[in-house]
Amino acid sequence: MKTVDLYLLGEKGLCVLASILSNQVRCNITVVIGTDKGIKNDYSSEIEALCLEKGVNYFFRGIESLHGEYSIAVGWRWLINRQNLIVLHDSILPKYRGFSPLVNMLINGEKNIGVTALHASEKYDEGDIIGVAVRSVNYPIKIRDAIKLISGAYVEVVLNILNKINTELPLTRICQEHSAATYSLWRDADDYFIDWNLNASIIKRFIDAVGYPYDGAKAKVKGEIVEVIEAEEVNDVFVESRSSHIGKVIFKENGFPVVICKSGLLKIKILRNELSEDIIPILGFRVRFE
Repeated sequence: MKTVDLYLLGEKGLCVLASILSNQVRCNITVVIGTDKGIKNDYSSEIEALCLEKGVNYFFRGIESLHGEYSIAVGWRWLINRQNLIVLHDSILPKYRGFSPLVNMLINGEKNIGVTALHASEKYDEGDIIGVAVRSVNYPIKIRDAIKLISGAYVEVVLNILNKINTELPLTRICQEHSAATYSLWRDADDYFIDWNLNASIIKRFIDAVGYPYDGAKAKVKGEIVEVIEAEEVNDVFVESRSSHIGKVIFKENGFPVVICKSGLLKIKILRNELSEDIIPILGFRVRFE
């Protein structure tokens, strides 16, 4: 029986492990659990609980001792120095190589999202492709729902790989079209602030794409950092000298502030301060979102 080490992080990692166990895939697996303080739930506790329940051997990142014939990384963010390493990436390569690809695909309004399994390479996300699973997207969509959607694609790809490994079929090697590559960059705290000089449709997708389990879309109101949790586009109007008034509240509709964007208007429906308090009821009319 083949031995496979699974490097797992996040909800996608949990879904893959659960699927492997429920499908009774014939291989000996060892799990390495990653933790990520940059998101509100990294699912490390849930992965550990499942390992304990099913009697799966596991380690946390940094204390592992592994000797599997193959290694598969799901949602992993750190370098792994292993032979026969298979990496799963949140995009349809060669597009969106790098970091936060799913978030950036949703912000850009891509019609399809997907997962690519590839042989690990010296430069990130340049290895030969083993398999791809694609899912279509209907907007608006929250990041948590996109993660659930793409988790199914992860399961599809991993089960196909494990079936090939167990039956000793060769893993595909399709060279990427490197000239078509695009790159997706990492995000830090500054990248969660809304740029009101964008179109309302883009801002709406941004708010949905960086919400839970990520840190949420931020803005400043009267010097205070606030989180915009829910917003919707409303019909635009002609604003005199619009470029001078971007970010200002132009109307209140049923008590909800409507903000001027570069083009379009955005109604803010859920807005909280750093104490997670709803501040829409106390928000004045003459307010600028920065």
